[in-house]
Amino acid sequence: MLNAGVIGAGHLGKIHLKLLNQSDNYHLVGFYDSDPEAVKNISKEFGYKSFKSMEALIEACDMIDVVTPTLYHFDCAKKVLNAGKHLFIEKPITKTVQEAEEIIELAKKNSVQGQVGQVERFNPAFTAVNQQIRNPMFIEAHRLAEFNPRGTDVSVVLDLMIHDIDAILSVVDSKVKTVTANGVSVISQTPDIANARIEFENGCVANLTASRISMKNMRKSRFFQKDAYISIDFLEKNCEVVKMKDAPKNPDDFAMVLTNAEGIQKQIYFENPAIYDNNAILDELETFADAINNNTTPIVTLSQGAEALRVAMQIIENFKTL
Repeated sequence: MLNAGVIGAGHLGKIHLKLLNQSDNYHLVGFYDSDPEAVKNISKEFGYKSFKSMEALIEACDMIDVVTPTLYHFDCAKKVLNAGKHLFIEKPITKTVQEAEEIIELAKKNSVQGQVGQVERFNPAFTAVNQQIRNPMFIEAHRLAEFNPRGTDVSVVLDLMIHDIDAILSVVDSKVKTVTANGVSVISQTPDIANARIEFENGCVANLTASRISMKNMRKSRFFQKDAYISIDFLEKNCEVVKMKDAPKNPDDFAMVLTNAEGIQKQIYFENPAIYDNNAILDELETFADAINNNTTPIVTLSQGAEALRVAMQIIENFKTL
C-alpha cells in the first residue's frame, strides 16, 4: 500500500481524505491544512492525523494529494516533487501555464508520477462511449451550475469549463488552431458566464458554454462525427449513441430510414450503452495508484492538465480584448 497524505482539507479535501482512507491501495497517513479551526474539526470528527507542517506530512508519505485552492497549487507541488514524492493535484493544475510547465519538468527530474484531478474523465457516462468518439467534427458542451461562492476565486473557465476543455482535448486528435470567447461578470470579480469557440487544425469546431449563475444544473456534451451522433449527460450519468449505416435492401417495418438528395438510403440505429455506477473521485485516485505501482502513464497526465490550462488561459485572454 502507498502511504498517502492530503494537503488542503476544505470541502473537496475532506472527500479525498475519506476515499483515501477506505481505499485498498492507500494507507492514509494524515493531512495538513493551514487553518487551525479546520484541522481541529476534522481531527475531532474523523480522527485523521494532522501534521503541524506540510514538510512533515510530505516526508511521511509516498504520494501527496494536493486539494488546496488553485493559488497554492504551485508551491505545494514544488515541495512534493522536490521531495521525490508522487503528486496527485486537483484541477486546474496551477494558476499559470508557466507554473504547470515547471511542475512537469520537476516530475521528470525527480522521476515521479503525477496526475491531475480532471474527474469527468472517470464519469461512467463518458467512459461508456469515449472509445466510440472518433474524429468528431462538431462538439457542443453546456456546463451550467447554480451560484455557489466556493470556487469564485477563479474565472468560471477555470472553475467549470476546464472540465469540458479537458474532455474534448482527450478525444480530438488535433492541435488547437484558434480560440474566440466572451464572458460576463455578474456577481464575481471574474466572469460568471462564458462562451468559447475552439477551432482545431483538422477542422473540428467545439462550442462551449459555462455558467455558475444558472437556475438549474446541467452538464451535457454532444459529439457529431461522420455517420454518428453521441450525447453525454455528465450530471445524470447517461449517454446515447445514434448511428447511421447504409440501409438494407429490405428494412423491417419499424426501421427508421432516411433518403438523401442523391437517393442513398441510411438507416438510423439507437444505442444506449451500459452505465456502471462508480465513484469517479475514488476511481481517479485508484488508477493513479496503479500507475505508480506499475510505472505506467496516468490517465490524466500533468502534460494533459497543462494543455487544458493553456486552452483555458487562451479563452480568458480573449475576454480582455473585448
